[in-house]
Amino acid sequence: MPREFSRNQRLGAQMLRSLSELLRFETKDPSLAEVSLTAVDLSRDLSIAKVYFSLLNPDADPAPAADGLKRASGFLRSKLGSALKVRHIPELRFVHDDSIAHGAEISRLIDDATGVNRES
Repeated sequence: MPREFSRNQRLGAQMLRSLSELLRFETKDPSLAEVSLTAVDLSRDLSIAKVYFSLLNPDADPAPAADGLKRASGFLRSKLGSALKVRHIPELRFVHDDSIAHGAEISRLIDDATGVNRES
């Protein structure tokens, strides 16, 4: 019987949960206070993990948060090593996910085209 999810997907979901908890409770960097992790995409050989993040304020500049995540990647990776039961912890690469801001812009354009006013 085939498994419903691949090992990459299961490990990615577990990494997302663990990294989110580590960011929330273990990091002290103020530039990471507004960061929310959205997804983890693992390479086929599990050596690289692309960690997608978004900001609670979609209009804010993601560069300080990206720099803070890059600085914290070694710390996060070492903590992840003790939380996960895998032989090799993937290299963490952080990528800004602007899909929330993009979705809000599309919604605004649709509202403008149909004449709907959400403000009132």
